[in-house]
Amino acid sequence: MEMAVEQVAVFVHAPDPLTHTGLTAHLRSRSDITLLESVDRTRAQVLVVAAERLTTDVIAMLRLAATEIGAPVVLITTEVSEQELLTAVECRVVAVLPRVAVTAERLVHSVRAAASGGGVLPPNLVGELLKHIERLQRDVLNPNGLNASGLTAREIDVLRLMAEGFDTNEIADELRYSERTVKNVIYGLNHRLKLRNRSHAVAYALRSGMI
Repeated sequence: MEMAVEQVAVFVHAPDPLTHTGLTAHLRSRSDITLLESVDRTRAQVLVVAAERLTTDVIAMLRLAATEIGAPVVLITTEVSEQELLTAVECRVVAVLPRVAVTAERLVHSVRAAASGGGVLPPNLVGELLKHIERLQRDVLNPNGLNASGLTAREIDVLRLMAEGFDTNEIADELRYSERTVKNVIYGLNHRLKLRNRSHAVAYALRSGMI
């Protein structure tokens, strides 16, 4: 017995009628994709946005959509720089397709990847993103004793021992810190990450892959 494919509700935003018609034609041929009209766009699970470049107006539109709709975005564009990519990621763009490379198969693959929490980037943009992360680690995080999770090595050590069931005294003994230091670390974590208690902190760290 075949499993039913989950439907994905998609809203398409394009700069001109011709582009809009072409994109919707690619998606309309799929029975597992539901195209939404403008009045229903807030129900979208994925936004498909076409733009020649990430101009100020396009970025403003993406920021508004991220606030109003909150759905992941598949961006179809002619050109995007590293800095523009970082701005796009902040606006919930999870997939980027070069306009010249758009096919029905690639568009549908990107939409379904976005709907399932994944992403699609051209190899050159993946390389640029990785280089940016490397620079961020080297120039910002390392000098402040942080890693990519935003936690210090001390905070990670405390969280790891908390997850293993150590109490404050035992953590202090294991790490050779004072109890006051351990309590300060735990308080700082809970305050900064808006966590309710030790159990919440451990659950957050495990769920985020920090420990």
